[in-house]
Amino acid sequence: MKKRKPKAWVDWERFQKSDQLKMQSNEAPVSMEVEAVPSKTSSASAALPPKPSFEPLKAHEMSDGRVQFRKVSVPPHRYSPLKKVWMEIYTPVYEQMKIDIRMNLKGRKVELKSRADTPDVSNLQKCSDFVQAFMLGFDVIDAIALLRMDELYVESFEIKDVKTLRGEHLSRAIGRLSGKGGKTKFAIENATKTRIVIADTKIHILGSFANIKVARDSLCSLILGSPLENFESSEDACGSAKILDYSPE
Repeated sequence: MKKRKPKAWVDWERFQKSDQLKMQSNEAPVSMEVEAVPSKTSSASAALPPKPSFEPLKAHEMSDGRVQFRKVSVPPHRYSPLKKVWMEIYTPVYEQMKIDIRMNLKGRKVELKSRADTPDVSNLQKCSDFVQAFMLGFDVIDAIALLRMDELYVESFEIKDVKTLRGEHLSRAIGRLSGKGGKTKFAIENATKTRIVIADTKIHILGSFANIKVARDSLCSLILGSPLENFESSEDACGSAKILDYSPE
């Protein structure tokens, strides 16, 4: 008869066998090679269709064919000047910018509408800014620059935004802004290449961003009580700044 091995001895042999199996599985070589797949880029590129070329979308196509409108209110004091220069406003808007324009006599508003042949979607907003600038008091020859250049803006503020003035103090501040015969206002316009409209206590400036800032700083200094001599001495510094000439040819 064979002698039976002790139970502890059997368990020890089983443990050694399982340990050897684990070591063999860990030592198994792992293949890191990747099978080379034949490249099919040349054949695939030859099968692709040619790159399509589309025409740019028109203005009415960008808005899914919907017609866009703008309305500009006409103040009572600008109704008569608008009638006098209506053709000067109508011609560039309708013929050059390809925007429909009409005067709503009942509602006292200028209505603008995009057309199917409008070349650029931004033309409608440019025409609206052009008409709005005229309503603020700018001449047509100055406001029309908004149609020709993208860098021009209109900024408006009131005297009370700078300093609270009442009575004669307010009148004197307005007088300092204009000067004798408009001399001070014209000097600021020429030095900064901007256009300025002083309508009672409201001030409107037309020009590029940098030029508007220079003109606004000069006007605010006059509102705060700075004497005209200080402005005249700094006029050369304002004129030497990099400014954009937007005068129509």
